Amino acid sequence: MPSAPEPADYRPETPITELADWLGDPVAPADFPETTLRFRNNRWAAAVGLGDLSDNDWARHFGRFESLEDNLPQPLALRYHGHQFRVYNPEIGDGRGFLFAQMRDGAGRLLDLGTKGSGQTPWSRAGDGRLTLKGGVREILATEMLEALGVYTSKTFSIVETGEQLERGDEPSPTRSAVMTRLSHSHIRIGTFQRLLVLEEQAHMEALVAYCLEHFPGPPPPEDAPGREDPAVRLMHLVVERLADLAASWMVAGFVHGVLNTDNMNISGESFDYGPWRFLPKWEPGFTAAYFDHQGLYAFGRQPEALHWNCGQFAIALRLLADAPPLIAAMERFGPLYMEAVGRRWCWRLGLVPRGGEEDGRLVGACEAEMAASGEQPDAFFYRLRTGGATGEIAELLGTYDKVEDTHAYWSESAPESMLINEVEAIWSAIDERDDWDPLQEKVTRLRRMGDAHGPAPVPCGHISCL
Repeated sequence: MPSAPEPADYRPETPITELADWLGDPVAPADFPETTLRFRNNRWAAAVGLGDLSDNDWARHFGRFESLEDNLPQPLALRYHGHQFRVYNPEIGDGRGFLFAQMRDGAGRLLDLGTKGSGQTPWSRAGDGRLTLKGGVREILATEMLEALGVYTSKTFSIVETGEQLERGDEPSPTRSAVMTRLSHSHIRIGTFQRLLVLEEQAHMEALVAYCLEHFPGPPPPEDAPGREDPAVRLMHLVVERLADLAASWMVAGFVHGVLNTDNMNISGESFDYGPWRFLPKWEPGFTAAYFDHQGLYAFGRQPEALHWNCGQFAIALRLLADAPPLIAAMERFGPLYMEAVGRRWCWRLGLVPRGGEEDGRLVGACEAEMAASGEQPDAFFYRLRTGGATGEIAELLGTYDKVEDTHAYWSESAPESMLINEVEAIWSAIDERDDWDPLQEKVTRLRRMGDAHGPAPVPCGHISCL
């Protein structure tokens, strides 16, 4: 089944304006020396009715940030706080990005277009508000790989090179600059709620809860959940469900985000903001992506714990509106929901019909043990098992499952797609040294083909990605 979204008409809608007076600050984009279009995500542009834009118009809107028709008249830099490596920081917000536009897709879902590298804002502090071109290229690769592996992720919508030379302390400088536009279901973060708690803005938090429930809806809490009619409790359950599935999707993809601060946690449960990410070279729970994560706080194997901890910070923020016991009851669902999601997604990646509970858990455990012992790269491991290369205990376990029909030609190839750091660096080197963009475009094409081979991710009924 193709993984591309269905084309739709352009349907601008800007409900964020009802909250804008206290949620964000109007800002102006940087005046860049040049705007050279380097990447446009045509399939997602078509999904929001922007696929027919000429390249010149695209550069006007996503390089100069001229307003889209009937959309936000001026960008908004959103305000939020956050725990950064579990240290609370009230001095953050959109420091090099803004919310540029909102619209509905063909399924009626509200989507945001936000930026990275679009210039300074009131929240930039000492930063220059810019993005390196390499950072933009890395974000393309991360989002395309994750989307193909069924992770609910933001989409890299546009990369425009901006003609500035940037100085960075952690990479060769000066380096080329870019501005990125990402497509997301929301830019409301756990840190947005934390800010309202600190400022004791109860009425604003009530309005934000109502906004999230209206525009990012989901199924009601379980029938026996205490306080299930309370809007704040309802939202708490949705966030726990979404982040449990997100954690599972990263683990099954062998992905390490690197920076799981509360300001990087989208209320929609959508993975976004890719800095020092990595895909695993081997199954190693202690593997870290960020060179500055000296304690391994956000190591691969600690990602579920990190998202659960962030859910706890969300519950603390919602204490401005709700009693603790029903929020704690929602928190207690995280572990079982996570384990269920791991089993469901693990079977999906292996082309199996899940059996649920203990049986899926045994399969996952056996696979993890074999990967850890053999050192086999996870993408190669999953591909080998799915294409008939299992042996021993795992082959016996796989024999108890019903298989999906794998007719796509991808499953007949000699090796799977992967996204290890050496390949990322090779793609960047071609751009940096020869201005050769073909390896990037070829990789994106292959990743989308892999996504078609896998088909839609197995998310629960009512998940925001498929509403």
